[in-house]
Amino acid sequence: MKEYTVVMNTTTSDAERKMLSDAGYADPAINYYLEKKYMGHIENADQVSEKVGSCGDIMKVYIKMDDDDLIDDVRYEIAGCAGAISAAMAAVDLVKGKTIDEALKMNDGDVFKVLESIPEKKHHCIQLAVKTMHQGIQELKTSKVM
Repeated sequence: MKEYTVVMNTTTSDAERKMLSDAGYADPAINYYLEKKYMGHIENADQVSEKVGSCGDIMKVYIKMDDDDLIDDVRYEIAGCAGAISAAMAAVDLVKGKTIDEALKMNDGDVFKVLESIPEKKHHCIQLAVKTMHQGIQELKTSKVM
């Protein structure tokens, strides 16, 4: 019988941080994933939209506007990987406080710049976060016109 030692002296977030870093995630992307500061839902959202990525990840975005027609709050519910979560959280920071038209200008490159680096095989996660946000904003814009 082979003997081994199990070391359990690091916190879960330290272990996750190291794993994500070793996989190619930069510190900003890791922080977005660990903090998940925009995860959840908004009870009285002005718009709720959902999108399923090609990889099977599911994102639901909740958007709340303020009285000045600026994006006041955004939350995501996500069944997906670290790449999807970090990309969605970064996307929120890019659109909060913006008008609908300003927010629609956000693109994959903008999110990538905020994250600094994620593994290449996770770049589709950025696309999913941006497409989900754009879908929600576009549906909100369409409903405001009607």
